[in-house]
Amino acid sequence: MTTTIDSLRERVNQTAASGGRLVIRGGGSKSFYGRPEQGDPLEVGDWRGIVAYEPTELVVTARAGTPLRDLAAALAERGQWLAFEPPRFGDGATVGGMLAAGLSGPRRQAVGAVRDFVLGVRVLNGLGEVLSFGGRVMKNVAGYDVPRLMAGSLGTLGVLLEVSLKVLPRPVAEKSLRFSVAEAAALRMLNEWAGRPLPISASAWHQGVLTLRLSGAAAAVAEAHRGLGGEALDDASAETFWEDLREQRHPFFAGDEPLWRLSLPSSAEPQQVLGPTLVEWGGAQRWLRGGDARTIRAAAVAAGGHATLFRADVASRAEVGVFQPLSEPLARIQRRLKHAFDPHGVFNAGRMYPDF
Repeated sequence: MTTTIDSLRERVNQTAASGGRLVIRGGGSKSFYGRPEQGDPLEVGDWRGIVAYEPTELVVTARAGTPLRDLAAALAERGQWLAFEPPRFGDGATVGGMLAAGLSGPRRQAVGAVRDFVLGVRVLNGLGEVLSFGGRVMKNVAGYDVPRLMAGSLGTLGVLLEVSLKVLPRPVAEKSLRFSVAEAAALRMLNEWAGRPLPISASAWHQGVLTLRLSGAAAAVAEAHRGLGGEALDDASAETFWEDLREQRHPFFAGDEPLWRLSLPSSAEPQQVLGPTLVEWGGAQRWLRGGDARTIRAAAVAAGGHATLFRADVASRAEVGVFQPLSEPLARIQRRLKHAFDPHGVFNAGRMYPDF
């Protein structure tokens, strides 16, 4: 396995010396996300395998090329899982791609995002150096900010080699409920419920239907169900619904119209005037189809959030950009980080913003 790292290091050094660019590629399941790629592929998917797993410590360490399906299967044998429900978007999804994309599933509103579960990383930087940050135990905080920094960096800072993650036991009981309600009323309900000790682990509103998931101890789930009411889904239908939502197989996501992801305060007003809407995370995540980029981004800022062009054709991603434009102070910080990890600009050039 050391030979693989040596080979990667040599390729990085050669590319830096020639002024070239590399596109880091694991399973390719998230290649649609971000601005168009620039450079020659650097294949890292063969760097795989679980390095260490301590179920009693709730910690697993895996190489970045490890398929998410393999990691999930190993955790399931001990009744554990990645509680933030990372979307895969294909069988090729890897641990490294999961962290680099920084995406979380429906349970994010209850347990946190992928960055909250990262304990440590090993990274190959743009100087060909292998650096380690964080650790393999939950109480270790040395260098903790760098592992979290890697979440959502889209490979612009370096090649992820190894990731240590916190895992959790699967919930004992779950129940999904449905309510017929308009979006504005659904948002009020979700914000009111958020202030109560309810075991809500996920929510989604679309076309007049609010779907709620309860997770936890059997008694707590049953009591919450009695208090909230609603139409209960059978277990198989509920599992299919939340998995389809996570993997964007829900009918809302079908079609070729641009897909926008808005991150807003949960109490923000409905945004349906901008286009068809699906609401998640208690109102904090709003998905939109179609619409004008300038109008959508302005509306998101006015509501106290930001907008991301999540899926679109290559021309649209290049023309309007994917992520909300940064203020100059934030852009300076981003450029400094990029230079610190990748001074020659080798990795995933332009994937997030045109200049880094």
